[in-house]
Parts: sequence; structure tokens; C-alpha cells
Amino acid sequence: MEHGILFDHARTARIGLPEAVFCEGKPLDALVDLLERFGRGSGRPVLFTRLEPELFARVPAPIRAAYDYHALSRTAFGDALPPRGGGRVAVVSAGTADGFVTWEAARTLAYLGIEHRVFEDCGVAGLWRLTERLEEINACDAVIVVAGLDAALASVLGGLTPRPLFAVPTSVGYGVAEGGRAALASMLTSCAPGVAVLNIDNGYGAACAAARVINV
Repeated sequence: MEHGILFDHARTARIGLPEAVFCEGKPLDALVDLLERFGRGSGRPVLFTRLEPELFARVPAPIRAAYDYHALSRTAFGDALPPRGGGRVAVVSAGTADGFVTWEAARTLAYLGIEHRVFEDCGVAGLWRLTERLEEINACDAVIVVAGLDAALASVLGGLTPRPLFAVPTSVGYGVAEGGRAALASMLTSCAPGVAVLNIDNGYGAACAAARVINV
């Protein structure tokens, strides 16, 4: 145990998913210590989430060089899990404004070694953007839907795909969108049966939920 952080190294054996480091709120010296231990070549894959670009820039350059860092999703990993044979996940977003959540999900899947495809800008305000991609989406084994504002995409796609669907509301939107609460309520009250809903902006959680399906 260092800096008050006690790793759950046995998590993979228990549930098939490794532990990740949620960086938001952690002091810089604790993050530097962790990043130094789990960089490329360490043989211990660890995903760092909510790692802000400004914070990552303060990490010593030799440590930064040992990571695959993606600024939009605020994710980093040194080693990734080996590619998993079989199973593919579609990550479908309503708009590019939802990109920070969309790519957190996609990057988590990449880290987990799970094949995936990202379909951005499929919002239902232009329904053709979704329908022309539907065949490709349904060719996948699970679907993650990322949407803010009224989050109608979750209900629409929930009625068009037979695949397990995990919906993530985002904090994108004006005024009464209330930081994603309107999108969350919309997804939770979806009339499409069997739509599972994650917490606001939780792309990581959606990727892990899809991974549980793929791992079965």
C-alpha cells in the first residue's frame, strides 16, 4: 500500500476484468508513483481513467513516454490485455460532442483486447445517419449507445437491434439537460425493452458491461 492506494490484483481472477485507476481527485505524487510502476513493458496492464491532459503534462517526460495516452478520452495505459478471439462491440454516439465518453468506452475496450467499432454522429435528428449504419452495428455482438440532450438514440436503437445494449447518458446539453440528468431519466424510462443504463458519462463502465457479455 502506497499513498493510501491498495491495488485489487485478484480482480481479474474473480470477475475477468482488471482494476483501473480513477485519477480524478488523486494527488500528483500518488499518480506519478503509479504511472512509474505500470508503464509499457511492466507486464502489468493497468488502465488510467479521468487523467486530465493538464495533469498528465505535469508527469515527468520519461514516464509519459511509457504510455499510450488519449487526451479526448482522458485515458492512458502502458501494456494492454492480449487481443481476445471472438466478439465485437459497436460504440454508437449521438454526436461528436459526446466524444469524451464515446472514446472512453472505445479506449477501455481496446485496453481489454476486445474488437470494437466506433460509429459517431448517429443522432436521431438525422435518422438516416443511424439507419445507413444499422447493418454494420447489428453485425456486432453488443452495443454501447452514448447520448446527451434528450438521449433519444437509446430508445430508437433499442428498437432496432437484437444485441445487448448498454446506454450511457452524457452531461452534454443546455439548461434543463441538468448535466446529463435529463438524458439519464430519458434512458431509464425508455420504452425499448432490455436497455441497460449506466451512470452519467460512464463510458468505462459501459465498456466493462459489454466486456462481461463478450467474455461469456
